Amino acid sequence: MVNEQTVDKQANVQAIPNLTPAQEALQALWDEHLRHEFATHNTEDTLATMVEDAYVNHIPVMTGGVGKPALREFYSKYFIPQMPPDIELTPISRTIGTDQLVDEMVAKFTHTVRMDWMLPGIAPTGKRVEVPVVTIVQFRDGKLAHEHIY
Repeated sequence: MVNEQTVDKQANVQAIPNLTPAQEALQALWDEHLRHEFATHNTEDTLATMVEDAYVNHIPVMTGGVGKPALREFYSKYFIPQMPPDIELTPISRTIGTDQLVDEMVAKFTHTVRMDWMLPGIAPTGKRVEVPVVTIVQFRDGKLAHEHIY
């Protein structure tokens, strides 16, 4: 299950030695963003980590949005309410540059709820799912500018 403690543990598991202060700030902001999505389930706090013209694109299924109004609708109507209660994110690797971060993880959940953001049009199957996920996050002006999620 993903909760605040799990997200904090994920950040600790992925501790990268010798980060610059700027890289540490990117990592902290990304971990805060994940916490708001997966632990506190708070749309407005999630959006507060993003620039006004941010976009999110789940590349394989083309879900997400461009700009805060579209992202507010996406997070509040689709992503957060369609989150399986037992979802877990298992970190594999994290790479941090000067204005970009790449996370590789495995998402694990039981498909008990409709998940149009990931499995559009597929009714809950009750089956256990484990899927690799790679997220490329670009930062601008101290906030998230975009997420490309594969």
